[in-house]
Amino acid sequence: MRLAADETPHLLSSASGGERNKMDPLKLEQAIDFLGKEFPHLNWNFRPDPAGGRNISISQWLGSDQEEVMICLFKGNQIHENFHRQDFFFVNFAYRGDYLALSARFDNEILIRQGDCYIGQPYSGYALRGQSREDIVIAGILIRRDIFFSEYLAPLSSEPEMLRFFLEPQINRQADEFIHLSLQPDSPIWHLLDLMIVEYANRRDDTQKVLKPLIFSTMMLLAREYRECQIGKREKSITDAMLYYMERHLDGLTLGELSAQFGYHPNYISNRLHQETGKTFSRLLLEKRLQRAVFLMQHTDLPIEQIAELIGYHNHSNFYKVFRGFYGMSPRKWGKRESNSPFLKGR
Repeated sequence: MRLAADETPHLLSSASGGERNKMDPLKLEQAIDFLGKEFPHLNWNFRPDPAGGRNISISQWLGSDQEEVMICLFKGNQIHENFHRQDFFFVNFAYRGDYLALSARFDNEILIRQGDCYIGQPYSGYALRGQSREDIVIAGILIRRDIFFSEYLAPLSSEPEMLRFFLEPQINRQADEFIHLSLQPDSPIWHLLDLMIVEYANRRDDTQKVLKPLIFSTMMLLAREYRECQIGKREKSITDAMLYYMERHLDGLTLGELSAQFGYHPNYISNRLHQETGKTFSRLLLEKRLQRAVFLMQHTDLPIEQIAELIGYHNHSNFYKVFRGFYGMSPRKWGKRESNSPFLKGR
């Protein structure tokens, strides 16, 4: 499906002001118009949610069966969705204008300003509300749930907060957390989003292959934005900061690298960690690695060997040996056990 050749484009007014677009603005505006007209005709298939409790409906995948990812774009001066859940992953951007996100509870309205990003958990409750004299443009990245967990989750595993955010609905189906970020006008995320809008409006046989690395890059940049936002919100002690850094660098971190990062002698760091946690650096790193491994084993279908590499064990036999020594059984045997606890305690 492509844009009609005779559609008349309009001058572009970007979401964040500024001159962020490096492509032909007329081509981009034409793509926005096209996807905006397509929006009401998507596969809006809502089914009752038997676990909803309030007659809440579930929105099914909006694209074709052949699509694993898609770009969904609303353009108009008024939108009023019913509260619903969706069986796919989404990231929405206030591309132009402000809107309200009705989230978690029916009375919980979050103002999403132009240039903001809203990330909902897979299956989270949500509704769009907005009214303006000028057109509101909301651009969304949609990812099929199975594809998100199999292809996009592992690269985000180095961000502990985001990992738990995305996987919580696997434990609690009624989880309703969200991430609300304000992006800078010169953020490369905007340029990536523009590229995806134009590509999806001009769909070709290889569009899915083109979109997926662009979405991957966008997700990694959003993870960085989220990390920096979280760090800015809280004041941490040096020990807390070191423990947080360890959680994000499980794949091969050494005491020397940690000391170089924080500017302290390795002996000082080793002593401080032991004094405040009662554990050595090596023990802390081992626990964090194996806890991450168990978390991924519980909530994803990733092969054990791939999980081992994600946490820094490129020699799989070493991983099996360490895991058995810590939990008293092999990873495969552990995976067959039923457990309601997020983590098993080490012996």
